[in-house]
Amino acid sequence: MHELSVAEALLDLTLEHAGATPGARVTTVQVVIGQLASVVDDSVQFYWDEISRGTPAEGARLQFRRVAARLHCEACGHDYAPGAEVLACPRCDSAQVRLTAGDEFYLEALEVTTDPAQEATR
Repeated sequence: MHELSVAEALLDLTLEHAGATPGARVTTVQVVIGQLASVVDDSVQFYWDEISRGTPAEGARLQFRRVAARLHCEACGHDYAPGAEVLACPRCDSAQVRLTAGDEFYLEALEVTTDPAQEATR
């Protein structure tokens, strides 16, 4: 169900931005998701297809861009990709690390088409 709330939030943002243009139809929604964000692309697309029916975003495809996780060691300054089980710095073994990438989740861009007849009435 987590993906349903994700899809709802994306749809709200999409309609808010696309709604500024009369006759706008959303064709593509580009979403950035960090590796550590627990979001399943196919589930979000499934819910999107259901909840976007009857809106200007109906039929739009979601494009997901994944961002790999990156950590910064506060002790030695080393930047690295975390291992599957161990987050400690591979250079100095410190656990004083900070996440610098991989928890992103945001709407990056929309592709929108407009109906020329609607544009003419503006």
